[in-house]
Amino acid sequence: MSERRGVKQSKRPANKNLLPLDKILLGDCISELKKLPGASVDLVFADPPYNLQIDRELLRPNNTRVDGVDDAWDKFENFGAYDRFCLEWLGECRRILKPDGALWVIGSYHNIFRLGATLQDLGYWILNDVVWRKTNPMPNFRGRRFTNAHETLIWAGREQSSRYTFNYESMKALNDDLQMRSDWLFPICSGPERLKDDGGRKAHPTQKPEALLHRILLASSNTGDVVLDPFFGTGTTGAVAKLLGRRFIGIERDSDYAKAANERIAKVKPLEPSAIETQPSKRDEPRVPFGTIIELGFLKPGSALFDPHRRIRAEVKADGTLRYQTRQGSIHRLGAQVQGKQACNGWTFWHYERNGKLQPIDVLRDKAKLKLGLVEAPAMWAAE
Repeated sequence: MSERRGVKQSKRPANKNLLPLDKILLGDCISELKKLPGASVDLVFADPPYNLQIDRELLRPNNTRVDGVDDAWDKFENFGAYDRFCLEWLGECRRILKPDGALWVIGSYHNIFRLGATLQDLGYWILNDVVWRKTNPMPNFRGRRFTNAHETLIWAGREQSSRYTFNYESMKALNDDLQMRSDWLFPICSGPERLKDDGGRKAHPTQKPEALLHRILLASSNTGDVVLDPFFGTGTTGAVAKLLGRRFIGIERDSDYAKAANERIAKVKPLEPSAIETQPSKRDEPRVPFGTIIELGFLKPGSALFDPHRRIRAEVKADGTLRYQTRQGSIHRLGAQVQGKQACNGWTFWHYERNGKLQPIDVLRDKAKLKLGLVEAPAMWAAE
């Protein structure tokens, strides 16, 4: 998929030295995006205009004015004009993303569905939609609709074949060893985190909480990656990127917003490199076939493997297969068959007995990697 909608796609990553790293580019987002080299950015986070279509002043029941979004940058002539704008900036973002890059875009019911369709038209591959559920949303003052208590994020790979970054193990650890779900609970930006102008008013009406960007960058980027934000605002993406050891490029057309962002980011002290290391994924570790476990003598042909509850007993064969009753196959295929499932991770399903207790054979894979010199010995094995 080399070209979409007239936007030529480069497959060769650009030299980082050619990029304006850790800088805010002052100007129109589309014009500034066009100046950046193709295939140069690892991740895009975009918080574009929502096109809220506010046509009159919003008042609370006590007739005080709601400080909503009524800025000129959020106004478009019609849906067609908004769609053309989004098609162009999303197309440019896809051009500058590396082949394995990804994009996050956030919106509300006013615009997120239009953005989703445009993403697919351009050739992006949607990975997840994530609901950011707000703990403290603005109430619905007129009482004519449900309180709008969430925003939606779309996470998409540059294309279907992109080998995008997903730090699954880190997200699981962040969520008390449970898989991270696609509904996230955060408060809106408030208190000391909310930037104020000289008059004590919000410096930016749609400033996002740092907690939201913290999770996004930890989940889908690595230390040293380049993160682009084409609607930089007051710099939440840049502040979190600097904190977590990522590089950033911001684009912002409002000089007051850019000034506030620069001042904010200058105060951020990056974390020590050891503090931002993400937990490595099992998928990125060196591959060791089950047959190697037998060849290295960690399991002998004829020994028994069990399911976690000892209900199923299979026999290890010399060729690396397992046999249960009349069935024989790989640790994964046989594991799936005995459970009546389509797939199975045999490394965690099958257990061997040691000192009267069952342990997953994944332990033996780790020891095989050590013996083969593929990994360094953990401290807990130093005495073995």
